[in-house]
Amino acid sequence: MPKISPELLSVLRCPVTGSPLAQDGEELVTTAAGPSGEKLRYTIEDGIPLLLPPELLPAAAAAPGFQHDAGQPGTGPAASRPNDL
Repeated sequence: MPKISPELLSVLRCPVTGSPLAQDGEELVTTAAGPSGEKLRYTIEDGIPLLLPPELLPAAAAAPGFQHDAGQPGTGPAASRPNDL
């Protein structure tokens, strides 16, 4: 189980409620309830908290990802931008 450092947890906030987050196993949980009255949960993948609002999770899962290209020269979003930005 990846452990999020206390320093990082001290600055992370829920993108929906703005409340601090607490780690619960492989997830981060809001300290305040969301619009539905329940505390929101965010997964941690490879040690990285995925702080996407619940309504955006299906779109993010369907989108092509660049995470597998990390560290590969000439790949990812920066590779597709013109050099004159």
